[in-house]
Amino acid sequence: MNEILGNISDFVWGPPTLILIVGTGIYLTLRLGFLQFRTLPYALRLAFSPRRQDKKSKGDISHYQALSTAMAATIGTGNIVGVATAVVLGGPGAVFWMWITAFFGMATKYAEAILAVKYRVENSKGEMSGGPMYYLEKGLKQKWLGVLFALFGACAAFGIGNMVQSNSVSDALNDSFNINPWITGIVLTLLAGLVILGGIKSIGKVTAFFVPIMALFYVIGGLIIIIMNFDIVPAAVGLIFSDAFTANALGGGLLGTVIRYGVARGVFSNEAGLGSAPIAAAAARTDYPGRQALVSMTQVFIDTIIVCSITGITIVMADLAGSGLEGGPLTTASFAAFLGDTGGYIVTIGIVFFAFSTIVGWSYYGEKCFAYLFNDKAIPIYRVIFVFAILFGAVQTLDVVWGISDIMNALMAIPNLIGLLGLSGVVVYETNRFLKVAKEEKEQERAKAS
Repeated sequence: MNEILGNISDFVWGPPTLILIVGTGIYLTLRLGFLQFRTLPYALRLAFSPRRQDKKSKGDISHYQALSTAMAATIGTGNIVGVATAVVLGGPGAVFWMWITAFFGMATKYAEAILAVKYRVENSKGEMSGGPMYYLEKGLKQKWLGVLFALFGACAAFGIGNMVQSNSVSDALNDSFNINPWITGIVLTLLAGLVILGGIKSIGKVTAFFVPIMALFYVIGGLIIIIMNFDIVPAAVGLIFSDAFTANALGGGLLGTVIRYGVARGVFSNEAGLGSAPIAAAAARTDYPGRQALVSMTQVFIDTIIVCSITGITIVMADLAGSGLEGGPLTTASFAAFLGDTGGYIVTIGIVFFAFSTIVGWSYYGEKCFAYLFNDKAIPIYRVIFVFAILFGAVQTLDVVWGISDIMNALMAIPNLIGLLGLSGVVVYETNRFLKVAKEEKEQERAKAS
């Protein structure tokens, strides 16, 4: 079964899908005039400035809470395990291709969010519902694609967004602190249940507090390593750039291998193109779709350009990729090479934090997909099943679940990317509409300041 699922996963995540994902990002980047480069400073201010949080417009949570919910789902084990896998199989140059994927992925994430807000609807409880299933139905007029996306998304939520994460936590705590997986599973289930059963407002509040702490904890640990060993940083970064084009990869030494694993792990990390994050963006209080879209765009920058870079540079500096270690153990050993046992603990605790946040964020994605397929009355049932699945994942071997999750993620991306390409004209129109407003607001702020 694992071999069959592995072959299917390799096929659906093969070159055609990766080319479609990156190609969509390139196309949107060109149509938007390299928006992600021009507007990033403004987008970061929108995301993190308290005075720029919209408190009057329709929506359930703030710009920042929507961003933190999406970041909770994406800053996960992929930032630790996925980067290590990319370096082992693709070589140090894979990190460079993760950066390139993130750059174009910012345009993709922006387009997803702008469409999610534009085509969102208000459900029976007065809450916002949006995401690819809605813009595929209401914008592209292809409801069957929306149904497919929701089906794949609801399934993926139980795998990559739930059981796989709780399993990673139980394994990490068992290896580092000898904690019984049942104890880990019960504690995770109780903590996640308290958050998830409260719905998006509860999730938004918790992730707004939790995400900065967990990200800073891991990033500061990595920065300490980089600063303490700054004399070897230039060589490590130089190797990343040179290997990106010379392909001295452990996994075959072919340039295509370097690019493939860099792109694939970059997409796994920031989820640009998968269609998951716009579900959270649709819940934001915002007056223009473009405003929240810029906020959502910063998620890719933070996830891949900052967090994944910390992991990648540390692994390359430690030079342990040829030691036989892979995934989480390689990242743990790399941090430990510079900080001893403390470095290993940083990675272990990072895995715990990242995986827990992924569970919380993906619970919302899954319930919105489930509600689209059935109705809002089914959400409480979904939440209860989702919470109990956390315990199951923590105490079971999940090779099959991993395989199914990989496949579902790829299948989510295909209808979503069709929607982004088909509705790119709407994205451009809404962008121009908001940028005009943003320019006027900037001029008004200058006038007040003078």
